[in-house]
Amino acid sequence: MNSAAMSNEGRAAKILDALQNDLKSLCMETKKRYPHIKDSCEEAIIKVRGAAMNPQSSLAQITSQILYPLVQAAETKDPKIVKLALAIMQRLIVADVVDESSGEHVVETLWMLMETGVEELKVLQTVTLLLTTSTVIQGPNLAKALVLCFRLHFTKDATVVNTASATVRQLVSVVFERVVAEDAKHYQEEEGSKNDSDESVNLEELKVLSSSPPKTLRPAAADAYLMFQDLVQLVNADQPLWLLGLTEMTRTFGLELLESVLTTFPAVFYHTGFDEGMRTFGLELLESILTTYPTIFHDHPEFNFLLRDRVCALVIKLFSPNIKYRASVPASVQQATPLDKPYFPIAMRLLRVVSVLIQKYYPLLVTQCEIFLSFMVKFLDGDRPVWQRGLALEVLHKIATQPELLKSFCTNYDMKPHATKIFQDIVNSLGSFVKSLFMSPQSSITSQLAGGGQGGGQGQSPAMLAGMPVGPGVSPQPAFFYRGVYLPLCVNIPTGQAKSSYLEMLDKLEPPNIPDGYGVSVAYYCLLDIIRSIHLVMMGPQATNDGQTGLMDQYKPTEGDRKIHEQLVNSAWCGLLSALTVLLEACTDEAATENILKAMQTFASLAGKLELTTPRDTFITALCKSCLPPHYTLTVLNNASVAAASSSMSRGHQRSPSAESQHPYYDSEYSLQVRHQVVAVGTALATPSLPVGAQQGPVMLTNKNLQCMRATLSMAHCHGGVLGAAWHLLLTTLQHLVWILGLKPSTGGSLKAGRSTTETNAVITTAVIADLPVLSSMLSRLFESSQHLDDVALHHLIDALCQLSRESMELAYTNREPSLFAVAKLLETGVVNLGRVEVLWRPVTNHLLDVCQHPHVRMREWGVEAVTYLVKAALTHKHNPPLKDNQKLQTLLLSPLSEISLVGHPDVRQKQLESLLHILHSCGELLHHGWPLILNIIGAINDNHSEHLVRLAFQCLQLVVTDFLPLMPWACLPLTVDTAAKFGSQTQELNISLTAIGLMWNISDYFYQNQEKLRASLTSDNQVFPDFPGVPNMPPFDKLWMCLYARLGDLCVDSRPAVRKSAGQTLFSTIAAHGALLHNQTWQAVLWQVLFPLLDKVRQLSDSASTDKVDQGGNILIHHSRNTQQKQWAETQVLTLSGVARVFSTKQKILQGLGDFPRAWALLLDFIHTAALSKSNEVSLAALKSLQEMLQAGRSSTVVSSGSSDDLSSSNLQSPLPEDSIANWNTAWKVWHTIGTEVTKPPPEEVTRGSDAYIPSQPFLTALVHIFPHLFQHIKPRFVVSDFTRLAAVLSGCVSVPVHGESSPFIHPSFTDVVVTPLQEGVLQALTVIEKEITEGSVSSRAMVPELFTLLLQFSHYSCQAPSYGNVLTRPHTTKGSADWVTMNFVPFAERSMSMLVTLYQTTCAWKEVIEAQVLKNIIQGITMPLHKKYRCPAQTTWKLAITTLLAVLQEGLQLAREHPTHFREMWPVLATALESFLFSESPPPANQSSEDAERDESIDCQVVELIREEILPYASTTPSDFIVSIMVLLNKGSIESASGGDSECEGFKLREEFAKTCFETLLQFSLLAPTDFDVKLDGSAQGSTGNMDKLGAAPHATTKLAVTSLLHRFREVLVKYVEDEKLSGKAPLPRHRIAEISFVLKAIATLLKSLKTAPIEKVDSMTWAQLIGLYPHLVEVGGASNNGTPQLWRSLREVLLQYAQLLRAPVATSEADSNDNQVVSMVNGT
Repeated sequence: MNSAAMSNEGRAAKILDALQNDLKSLCMETKKRYPHIKDSCEEAIIKVRGAAMNPQSSLAQITSQILYPLVQAAETKDPKIVKLALAIMQRLIVADVVDESSGEHVVETLWMLMETGVEELKVLQTVTLLLTTSTVIQGPNLAKALVLCFRLHFTKDATVVNTASATVRQLVSVVFERVVAEDAKHYQEEEGSKNDSDESVNLEELKVLSSSPPKTLRPAAADAYLMFQDLVQLVNADQPLWLLGLTEMTRTFGLELLESVLTTFPAVFYHTGFDEGMRTFGLELLESILTTYPTIFHDHPEFNFLLRDRVCALVIKLFSPNIKYRASVPASVQQATPLDKPYFPIAMRLLRVVSVLIQKYYPLLVTQCEIFLSFMVKFLDGDRPVWQRGLALEVLHKIATQPELLKSFCTNYDMKPHATKIFQDIVNSLGSFVKSLFMSPQSSITSQLAGGGQGGGQGQSPAMLAGMPVGPGVSPQPAFFYRGVYLPLCVNIPTGQAKSSYLEMLDKLEPPNIPDGYGVSVAYYCLLDIIRSIHLVMMGPQATNDGQTGLMDQYKPTEGDRKIHEQLVNSAWCGLLSALTVLLEACTDEAATENILKAMQTFASLAGKLELTTPRDTFITALCKSCLPPHYTLTVLNNASVAAASSSMSRGHQRSPSAESQHPYYDSEYSLQVRHQVVAVGTALATPSLPVGAQQGPVMLTNKNLQCMRATLSMAHCHGGVLGAAWHLLLTTLQHLVWILGLKPSTGGSLKAGRSTTETNAVITTAVIADLPVLSSMLSRLFESSQHLDDVALHHLIDALCQLSRESMELAYTNREPSLFAVAKLLETGVVNLGRVEVLWRPVTNHLLDVCQHPHVRMREWGVEAVTYLVKAALTHKHNPPLKDNQKLQTLLLSPLSEISLVGHPDVRQKQLESLLHILHSCGELLHHGWPLILNIIGAINDNHSEHLVRLAFQCLQLVVTDFLPLMPWACLPLTVDTAAKFGSQTQELNISLTAIGLMWNISDYFYQNQEKLRASLTSDNQVFPDFPGVPNMPPFDKLWMCLYARLGDLCVDSRPAVRKSAGQTLFSTIAAHGALLHNQTWQAVLWQVLFPLLDKVRQLSDSASTDKVDQGGNILIHHSRNTQQKQWAETQVLTLSGVARVFSTKQKILQGLGDFPRAWALLLDFIHTAALSKSNEVSLAALKSLQEMLQAGRSSTVVSSGSSDDLSSSNLQSPLPEDSIANWNTAWKVWHTIGTEVTKPPPEEVTRGSDAYIPSQPFLTALVHIFPHLFQHIKPRFVVSDFTRLAAVLSGCVSVPVHGESSPFIHPSFTDVVVTPLQEGVLQALTVIEKEITEGSVSSRAMVPELFTLLLQFSHYSCQAPSYGNVLTRPHTTKGSADWVTMNFVPFAERSMSMLVTLYQTTCAWKEVIEAQVLKNIIQGITMPLHKKYRCPAQTTWKLAITTLLAVLQEGLQLAREHPTHFREMWPVLATALESFLFSESPPPANQSSEDAERDESIDCQVVELIREEILPYASTTPSDFIVSIMVLLNKGSIESASGGDSECEGFKLREEFAKTCFETLLQFSLLAPTDFDVKLDGSAQGSTGNMDKLGAAPHATTKLAVTSLLHRFREVLVKYVEDEKLSGKAPLPRHRIAEISFVLKAIATLLKSLKTAPIEKVDSMTWAQLIGLYPHLVEVGGASNNGTPQLWRSLREVLLQYAQLLRAPVATSEADSNDNQVVSMVNGT
């Protein structure tokens, strides 16, 4: 405090010192001329000195004394003295010691100096100090001080004028500053006292002009009120009321003052209004006041009144000459006075005031501002002076930069029902103004000249403009060039700021020369700022003008705000669009173009946020048009423009190519070169509006087009959320640009430049080649940014892309090259939005699926590329919840891939399957719920698809089956089986079908290996499994198997043999391997729904199969056994029938438990029956094999089930009921018999060629016969004679069937082999089985023995005579001939049959049935033919076997014949015939027979004679005599054979010496010899038995005599013949057999003689002796004739002659005996 006090005291002391010094100087100056002043000064000095010496005293107390000499000094008017006095005054003022009374004196003094014109500058300085340092000068004194300054302003001295001007401005401000300070002080006091002492304002009083202030005003405010009131009065050329003494005032200065005050103190004027003004200076003052002190006008109702009623009225009045004047109308017409003509200084200041009023006082002057703004709009009319338009533009620009002001305009005018739409008019006037600039150069020149300015060459050709320099290294000035009008962009104003040029020209009295481009430049910035302000209004102060923060979530207005914002946009868009489109097209500067584009983007986005589609779409259309070359044919954009042009303003901005081309100043080629460089030339994309076949010329893109393209991309990127339906416009444009630039879609949907010009048809400059990847990247980022759009906006984008794509598709239908832009970008959009895949998936994929079906190959290629890429991307995307657990999502994602299956184009299907394969490899393990769709995709193949497609799909299926079966839900397993079956049935690739069947085997293995898991998880879902009728409660696991079996069954009837074979093998292998898993009841379904239907289908298809030869195709050779469809089906029949039979065989234990097993058994037998009767050997044979397999299995089953009770296994078997089993086997027997009967039935009689009839093959018949033994095991208890008869018919029929010539070598490898054929062997085996049953079985079976013998005899008969087969021509197997059919070699078979016959007879000969049936007679009768034929038999073994058979059966049967003479009566004559036929056969031995063979054959004959000698003749008493006689005749014939057959050698017969000898000995044995002597044979050996004669009994004597007589007769013939031949032969020896014969005869005679000599005399009659003796001469002749006899002959002759030695005399015999003997002899000799 002390220091402050000390400093104040120091200052006061200094002031006092300075005052003393100043006063001393004044005193010194005036002491001579003005002593009174000197005295006054000295008094003042004393006062000052006293004050200095008395610290308690104040300088203020002595101020009046100090002022007194100063006033006196001033009155002297001496400049020097006045100057000193004013300096002292100023010091006092600065020292703040002047009070109100002192101040009045100072003012008076200064007024006096002003009037006298002394020291004006010093006076002004003093006034300024007086009013600024304190507030003591108020009221009239203040008015006088102000008038003083005003008056000095209007002196002649320029310095004084300027100083006074500045002083006035300062003092006016000081007055208002006092008000501000006073108000502030008042408010503080009010807050402290909380007392509102304001009185109400009486507006009526205010309306009356008065020199006294309103009573409600405080002093400072009252001064300001009166001063402002007088300023308005002065500007209005009225007398002041308070500023008395002020006689003149310029409006310019007044307006300036008004503007200043209004600008600076707007708050003073609020709460009511004010009025009136002056001239130029007054205007300046007004402006200054208004500008500087707006708060005063706001805070004081009185000032408010002044402003509203006086100032506004003044402004409207002063506007009058400016509004009325028209530059285009001649002055003489207007009859305007100079006062009425617009005066630039006043107009400019007036507009400044208006600008202040609008900007700062708008809330107070809403109605008045409407008038002002209307004036402003009129100032922009085309017929206004250029400077006037420029000033108005500057004011409008100031307004445009204030967002809240524009919002107020819109709220108070545009939104009011009946108010003028001021804001809309402002914007439209700007648009009209901009367009008017480019309409006609002459009009603008005229305007300038009429406005008093000099033209700037606007009408010149652009090439002549100095502002458009051309040349290397010269950067052209930014400008607008349009329709031949060139306007440079001549000012650069920062964004959001108003920079006035001509409103600041306060010193100009004449209109300035405004450059050409100034108007368009300010209008350009004005338009940009309007958009910026609207943006700030809507988006808030934090929003930037670049529009890059245009996300939808930032804009959340209230309902009221939204209405305001909508009105702003609706009011502004037409004018903005009109102006900006022209500017955009005209702009040659890249930066300015960028600003325009940004502004248009911003506005379009704002309209989009408000969902105002028309403004949004028109701006976007304009943007899009700017991207394309001029006059580009794009119906969408033109239509959009027309549709949006709802007002004349919007219509006005459209181009008129014809108008442009006709304009005298328009040169399109030049304008293109001047403005922008061409950077790309390409072809236009065809549009639907372009006629088909029409050719579009090349189109050129400039760098400006690309700049606009980038802006359009930026628009879509930043504001995509608000574009809505406008996406279509934007995307259409981008599509056309991309086409022109030659960008093609690549993987993932991004675009890349084509590799060559031939591919793209685009010529791209080097400058742009580097930009293409950038543009492509921007395009991609645009669609990548769609992930930030909300769902609705995303749908708009997708809809637009789909619509665009549909247009391309329509275009492609006419075979024009389509754009793939939309499809590619749909893909790109889909990929980046996979996080919300449910929102977009259906619309995107549904459209892409439509694209996939397009006939144009490129369209559908990209359609399927997009779908598959999307699906793959979606499946690998990390979803939440995870894809693996989301069934709905899996189904959604895979559905499009599945729906591609409906597309018929193979390239689409190929891509689908390739993608599926990729999906399976990459994420197959995740697709737990998607398998049905995957399998449907794989299975959607048909025979129209190519082999490659089928192979692709099959690769997928293989992958699924090998890798993914365990991951698959059980419900998909039936579908997997069906899918595999589909591949089995496809016909494109056989190997795939076969492999697919292999996959089905793999699936069955999977079922088997995972049976427990599957049983646990499976449920009976009717939608998953097909229905299996008849088995209502089939377990689900069994249903799974049934699905597999049913599908395999379907494949078994495929049209291709290999598939049928593979499927059949797989089916039956699967049943065999895994059938045990099925429940018993399921087997019913297997039988009746799989196996039997399969058999039936195969049978039907086989029957209807073609017999034409199959086209072999290519170089593949088809075996003749498969060269027709019928033969191929035969193989299938074989496979299925044998397979089913095997099932019955292996699963019989299970099947027998089924209730309908007998029906199944019978049905299968019926199938076998039908197949066995097939004309195909293969089928028929297989049928029999199947039957055999069934029987063998049945046998084993029966054997096991009928085993001992100790067998544990028998208890586990479900043995069929006996009656069922019997019926089953009876059925089998009937079927077998039916087959055998039908196949062995000979063809009709008229058929003679085997090829005309069906003749079963040997293997078939063999198989048929082989079956019987197995069958017989089951039916033998019920096998009766009738059954055997049927069997015999079948067997005999079988062996009767001939063999085809081609097959015979395989059945008879050579003619010399003595073997039975397999068929014959089978027949014999069957008979062996029967024989065994007969011999070892029950007695009841013996009834069949006769039939069996009959059958064996029949077969034996075939050795000599093969059976016939109807009338079919055959040839023996040993010969070659024309007949195709060969008779079998039956010899071995017949011989085997004979052997069986012997064996059987030896076993059964004593059976009653055999005896009664006269079997022995039948046997002998049956073998008579071979015995008779002997050497003529086909085989020499036959007759030998026949005689052996005869001997064997006779060994057994003769004794029985003697025991049962009744039953054997008919046998004896048959036997006699047989013996004779054999011993004296008519067939000679073969010519080449060796002696050994002859001896062997002769020994057989001897065996027969031995049989007679031992088994017949000894029992002659019990043997029919006729038979004995026949035997004796035979023996006799045999013994004399050589004598009677002298010429037999020549006929081929040979002499049987041993046979004759044996016969002879037998004759002798049973005729003449005594019992005791019956022991000598012809060779002298001992012989016989003493019992022979007893056996012989009473043999007829006549027989004996007959035998001897005939022998002797024969001997004589031989002897006589020999002698004759010997004589004739001369010295040549006779043949050996003749020598042997004669030797035998000689020996026989010797033997006879010897025997007769020993016999009783009564036994030998005389005739016998006579004959013997009669031989003697002949014997002697033999000895004489035998010149060349052998020793043997001589020895025999010697022996016989010695025997004659005892016959030299004859014994006596009775006559009776002789007569009897003669009778017999004559009988024997035939007399």
